[in-house]
Amino acid sequence: MQSHHPRLFLLLACLLGVASCSRPDPQPTPAQIRAQVARLLPVTLQERAGWAQDVQVAFTSLGIRPVPPNLCAALAVIEQETGYNPDPVVLGLAKIARTEIESRAGRLGVPRFVVGAALAMDAPDGRPYSEHLAAVRTEHDLSRLYEGLIDGVPLGKRLLGHANPVRTGGPMQVSIAFAEALADARPYPYHVTGSIRDEVFSRRGGVYFGIAHLLAYEASYPHLRYRFADFNAGLYASRNAAFQHALSLASGIPLALDGDLLPHGSGRNRVGQTELAARTLAPSLGSDDAAIRRALKLGHTLRFEETDLYHDVFAMAERETGKPLPRAMMPRIRLQSPKITRRLTTEWFATRVEKRYRQCMARAASG
Repeated sequence: MQSHHPRLFLLLACLLGVASCSRPDPQPTPAQIRAQVARLLPVTLQERAGWAQDVQVAFTSLGIRPVPPNLCAALAVIEQETGYNPDPVVLGLAKIARTEIESRAGRLGVPRFVVGAALAMDAPDGRPYSEHLAAVRTEHDLSRLYEGLIDGVPLGKRLLGHANPVRTGGPMQVSIAFAEALADARPYPYHVTGSIRDEVFSRRGGVYFGIAHLLAYEASYPHLRYRFADFNAGLYASRNAAFQHALSLASGIPLALDGDLLPHGSGRNRVGQTELAARTLAPSLGSDDAAIRRALKLGHTLRFEETDLYHDVFAMAERETGKPLPRAMMPRIRLQSPKITRRLTTEWFATRVEKRYRQCMARAASG
């Protein structure tokens, strides 16, 4: 007989163990999320309400659960990258930028005096570009200057290409290319008066796109430190490094555990070392070169873990070693940038962020 009392039916199902007796956790309101973020922010931070607002909007818009581990992960990256500065000053940036322009010109066979002549041209405000270049202090300053050079100087496109060479920015130093792709894929929660590039350099935009890059993708990692590494090295770099480790064991071919399964940029069509190692196993895997390439192309997605290549390589390596292998490893990458003067690695970055994350979680526990 059909029950006409839904509540009674659910109660009986609960008592019989057919349905869950627990109530779903109520979703926190935006005000509750902002209050929680404010409690986790460093006590000395200026504009706490503004930072809490921007973090809350990012979590709400992206549909990320605002639980302490996720909130502390985001705040730890912000603190590590810029110390809560939306547009941090870079020491010696003008010299770095001038050297980069002259280096690009040299590779293209453009004499230095020609570069000087181009920079001596007047910008729209009547001052020469060289004067603007000497005054840049932040990456946003430099990005705006590059945009003017590309469009306003006869050799601009030749010296700088068709793309602004400032590739990251904002309080989380997020990739501008990632931000532009995300804005094309899903609605951006703010009204844009300029460009997405400009938004990255703002506090609200940098926080939104940075949190998306850190948390808005599905991964089966046992610890957040692998997301911290991915934030620095690219989506799924930690998983891919573990796959490269297994592939190296199975094939006997040493591989750089950098998380890049295929070459990118201008060399993306060539066969890299990871693909070559996989091809040596093709007969044992019952696969071919085309199938291996198709699988490796999924390396920046969760779907790579569903491929026969992924499963078979791990199975082969584990038979070889007689023990289970990790599905996540720290990518072994040395950080390269004109701004970096010390020998730093992705593991160094992840370790530093993890330390800040633990400090934030301690604040959450004491609050």
